[in-house]
Amino acid sequence: MLEIRHLKTLHALREADSLVEAAERLHLTQSALSHQFKELEERLGMPLFVRKTKPVRFSSAGLRLLQLADSLLPQLRAAERDMARLAGGTAGRLHMAIECHSCFQWLMPTIDQFRDSWPEVELDLASGFSFAPLPALARGDLDLVVTSDPVELPGITYVPLFTYEALLAVANQHPLASKPYIQPEDLAGETLITYPVERDRLDIFTRFLEPADVEPAQVRTAELTVMMMQLVASGRGVCGLPNWAMHEYSARGYVTAKKLGSKGLYATLYAAIRADMLDAPFMRDFLLTAKDTSFATLEGVSAARG
Repeated sequence: MLEIRHLKTLHALREADSLVEAAERLHLTQSALSHQFKELEERLGMPLFVRKTKPVRFSSAGLRLLQLADSLLPQLRAAERDMARLAGGTAGRLHMAIECHSCFQWLMPTIDQFRDSWPEVELDLASGFSFAPLPALARGDLDLVVTSDPVELPGITYVPLFTYEALLAVANQHPLASKPYIQPEDLAGETLITYPVERDRLDIFTRFLEPADVEPAQVRTAELTVMMMQLVASGRGVCGLPNWAMHEYSARGYVTAKKLGSKGLYATLYAAIRADMLDAPFMRDFLLTAKDTSFATLEGVSAARG
């Protein structure tokens, strides 16, 4: 009666909080996912969750199956890792770099979990802020690069991790805080606070200001997100950040988060990997762990398309 896919879909629905988002994460259409739930409910003779509720409210039957999923799915993943070890491919090297300051928030828990599961793999993490990591990946110096700026290189494959929205943080009392969304010209008289990286690696420049031929009055940098938020909150500038990095500050009312443009500014984060590493069991597991961790810990991210 019950299948593993049923537990996975229920788990995805709880994590995503909507049928649409759960379908995206499972790479199914919403119609196919709804049909799968309807079929299971007909088999069981009882509903699993209440439709059109947010957050999703699960029935007693749904909660019981989620309890089973929480117990069984981690065991299944562990067994799959063991099978991969038995088949070979347990040892290897995973040297990675990131091009995103705020990625540390979810990447470190991913690495900790991965290290426990694959102790034989040599793991190393470097910041990609002081060198060009993608050419290093192509040369074989690195095995994986986390980036939001894919560049076509021979032998490099980009695996989408998740999609996020870039937002602008402003002080609560700032005049821009009352606007429905931010237009490029709104920043012409502002001090823009950024991480200390090149402008061509910052979406707020390449995809928002430069296409409109707008330059902020001043640019200043800060190494840490918390430092940037302190500067914004005290009225010394505005700052563009991914929604997940800004959420803990805007949710507490420390700063105000505003959309960039009427339709918002969205980007996708990728894992860049050499083609020869894609099929390594530990690499596949790292990508699954990274996606699971990001969806479980980051506010406002969605399943990447493409």
